Amino acid sequence: MAREHEDVLELDVLVVGAGFSGIYTLHRLRNELGLNVKIIDAGSNLGGTWHWNTYPGARVDCPAPTYAFGIEEIWKTWKWSQRYPAQKEFEAYFDHVDKVLSIRKDCIFNSRVVSASFDPATAKWAIETDDGRKIKTQYFVPAVGFAAKQHIPAWKGLESFQGVIHHSSLWPREHVDVRGKRVAVIGTGSTGVQIIQEWAKEAAETTVFQRTPNFCLPMDQETFDEASQDAMLADTEAEFARCQTTVQGLSRPSPTKSYSEMSAEECDQILNEYYDKGGFRLWSGAYNDLLVNPEANRATYDLWAKRTRARIDDPVKRDLLAPLEPPHPFGTKRPSLEQGYFEQFNKPNVHLVDTNTHPVIEITPSGIVTSDNKTYEVDIIAIATGFDAGTGSLSTMGIRDLQGVDLGERWREGVTTFLGLTVPGFPNMFLPYSVQAPTPFSNGPIFIEHQANFIRDIIKKMKAEDLRTIDPQPAAAQAWRDQIVAVSKMTLFPQAKSWYMGANIPGKPVELLYFIAGVPTYRAACEDSIGEKFQGLFICQK
Repeated sequence: MAREHEDVLELDVLVVGAGFSGIYTLHRLRNELGLNVKIIDAGSNLGGTWHWNTYPGARVDCPAPTYAFGIEEIWKTWKWSQRYPAQKEFEAYFDHVDKVLSIRKDCIFNSRVVSASFDPATAKWAIETDDGRKIKTQYFVPAVGFAAKQHIPAWKGLESFQGVIHHSSLWPREHVDVRGKRVAVIGTGSTGVQIIQEWAKEAAETTVFQRTPNFCLPMDQETFDEASQDAMLADTEAEFARCQTTVQGLSRPSPTKSYSEMSAEECDQILNEYYDKGGFRLWSGAYNDLLVNPEANRATYDLWAKRTRARIDDPVKRDLLAPLEPPHPFGTKRPSLEQGYFEQFNKPNVHLVDTNTHPVIEITPSGIVTSDNKTYEVDIIAIATGFDAGTGSLSTMGIRDLQGVDLGERWREGVTTFLGLTVPGFPNMFLPYSVQAPTPFSNGPIFIEHQANFIRDIIKKMKAEDLRTIDPQPAAAQAWRDQIVAVSKMTLFPQAKSWYMGANIPGKPVELLYFIAGVPTYRAACEDSIGEKFQGLFICQK
């Protein structure tokens, strides 16, 4: 039952979401502009994705120390235990962030936005929540990220299962004990891979339901001793500086050569070197035309398949996990970083079901049925079927435009934004770490800082010029969309059925949902828009 909150909360800025983007935005606007800012979050604590995703093996795939806030007071007083920290460490990290920045005092937890509409007469957003709160705010910042709305296929009998069943993003806080149990993992995206690696070590039987193989890359994990931590801390400022100039916001330099500029020997050497070194090097660092040149892409895939197949004993599993013919171009689906993932399938009690040939059609009280009428009896099921990425969470918050049309309806035929941050007809609304921006092709916190700075700068400009509202020009938004669509057609992304393209959700328009030209190019576009072109790109009202 909704609680009653009699008073309307009056704010300058309401931020939805207490993850990296929400915290960055609150800090910038509260501490630097002196605005009255609150965060509202459906969860019970800070962290965003690192609060919700407590499934076994949950771990980041961007390396420390730069998958973190670049605020000196924070990083100077924190030491990471591993290159790729686990979820529990991020919980402790966000506690540390709060001690430094005092974020929680301006947060409202366990409250979900269900309605948001803009009143032109007052130039304010009217927000309502599921617990009866009413909020009025000049600026509205849904900072819910790109992977907040889980996707669960509409399997027959899903509610009938008598064992333990959880979606990866709705995992319980208490430990799920799989020792001596028959377990199933449906899905082999990043969460599926991480769960499988953990469960296969303990469960009596592990059955993996795979539709598409994950082109996993070795995680170059390292546990830091005190000397390593001190060395990292001494270099952290320089590491953050290096991240500002690269395409993905990682500290490694972006590749400068194309595939055709390299000899066969040079190509083979660098591909093997990057596979051995691990991390995303093979995806992001070998040559600069991986995602546009089919020949370059196939060379990378063939090397990956050769190295991966050598790790898999069973020929049937080998052909499913690392087929000789790629089911899609390499890197057009996000590869996961793994720690012994493929070796788990060499165990006799780890089984692999090809759901591309025989999809799951039903969940029974005791197991899973595939289209060939085979039943797999299990005790515990992990649903790792991913998210309605990019648009999903934004389309279910009841956000309406000036004509009362829901944002989800506005985007029903395709996404249109300006800079991936503003949407025509939704004045004074900003969408950090969302669609039509470099979001999933970036080191999240590095990129988020750029967007938070831009939101700060645009509000600062509005204050200086006495503007009550800004709303992107429809023509500017259409041009931004057209640019993303045009670039997409020049790449290999449309050849993959991926969440990058929205193709994992039935009925969703298939289109590239993100800006792939890199963080520096995106940042330059934002900076350009706030200069002399500002009045032509935004409808401004005093």
